[in-house]
Amino acid sequence: MNPATAPEAAGLIASLLFIFGLKRLSSPRTARSGNMLAAIGMALALGGAFLLPGMGHFGLIFLAIALGAAPGWLLAKRVKMTAMPQMVSLFNGMGGACALFISLGEWAGGGADERAWGRALPTMLGVVLGSISFTGSLVAFGKLQGLMPEKSLRWPGQKLGNALVVIVIVVSCAIVPSSGSKMWILIPAACALWLGVAQVLPIGGADMPVVISVLNSCTGLAAAVTGFAMGNMSMIIAGTLVGAAGSLLTVLMCKAMNRSLAKVIFGSFGAPAGAAAAVQGDHVMREIAASECAIMMGYARKVIIIPGYGLAVAQGQHLAQELDELLEKRGVEVKYAIHPVAGRMPGHMNVLLAEADVPYTKLFDMEEINPEFSQADVAIIIGANDVVNPAARTDPASPIYGMPILDADQARNVIVIKRGRGAGFAGIENGLFFNPRTRMLFGDAKKVLQDLVTEVKAL
Repeated sequence: MNPATAPEAAGLIASLLFIFGLKRLSSPRTARSGNMLAAIGMALALGGAFLLPGMGHFGLIFLAIALGAAPGWLLAKRVKMTAMPQMVSLFNGMGGACALFISLGEWAGGGADERAWGRALPTMLGVVLGSISFTGSLVAFGKLQGLMPEKSLRWPGQKLGNALVVIVIVVSCAIVPSSGSKMWILIPAACALWLGVAQVLPIGGADMPVVISVLNSCTGLAAAVTGFAMGNMSMIIAGTLVGAAGSLLTVLMCKAMNRSLAKVIFGSFGAPAGAAAAVQGDHVMREIAASECAIMMGYARKVIIIPGYGLAVAQGQHLAQELDELLEKRGVEVKYAIHPVAGRMPGHMNVLLAEADVPYTKLFDMEEINPEFSQADVAIIIGANDVVNPAARTDPASPIYGMPILDADQARNVIVIKRGRGAGFAGIENGLFFNPRTRMLFGDAKKVLQDLVTEVKAL
């Protein structure tokens, strides 16, 4: 192979591996191999970069690789499933930062031809999109990690201020190519860094999964336009794949939450104090003992388990799987109902249950499982709340009205494992908890599941 064409060949093969890897991520069965294919592709793309004409400073490059790989590997190995959403947000922010600094470097090192509009536009887009993704992802990380309040943080004139910042960014980007100093690029960069913070701070924790998806798309677009600025085909293809995947995921999540993207970015999810409509019924939560619950499930024909973020926090997935096995040995049919936005990010519950060796064939999406709730003897809800709230179907005054939910209230009996009596993640009271067919089993999900396992074994 001609050494001059080696980088292009490596980039082409890497791009194909990215595409095949992304395709295999669509199924839990093939996700591991898909991730490995994409990793091999990234290694090829990186290796091809070393063969580019004029490459130098290899010592500094290897030092940078080591500085990034070591903490990345350690964090990925040690992260808990409950912290995966903020890990994704943090890594996404680092991708935005890379696009920002690469674009700034291209601008600082370019000649007069780099300042022509055809070359300047991708560079400036890389700076702006990378900046927004960087700071916006850091704010999302802080909210999910508990470093700052998850609730919506607003201030007077916030929307007007953000609009003015956008205007400054557009005007300054129009001026930069014809300016006499390369330092002008720092004006849209600084404004975009602030815009990322100002736009994400007012968004409540319940909308964070959608925000992370939007920012992921933004990072992909930043990488793609940076690839145009550098003439790097691998970056263009990889960035376009990430941007397109993030955009499609955002659309799917907004549909699953019955939320428009505009309402997520410019609105707030939770109801203002006193704005939520009153829950119908007697407002009495009927409690049940673990022994009674075990009898109810042990002699049932069909049980549907609905996992939520509370299960992830308690790390109770292995006990849920053990309870599942015990019930199946007694002839009970057990299935898992997975809402698209259960947990803090798409696929959170699927990965959590896969970690406990729950067969993929037992995991059912909302559209598949909803018709079966009416035939279920028991629906057991473990740490989920908003995704089973009937107000989404029945209460036009509710902030979640119209959001597709799991029809747990259609089951003959409903068991809710819940730490306390408070409202869900979105801050909305759940009328299902007062339903005459619902029984509450209060306590930490892991401890309660352990009690249920013990009681079922004793039947």
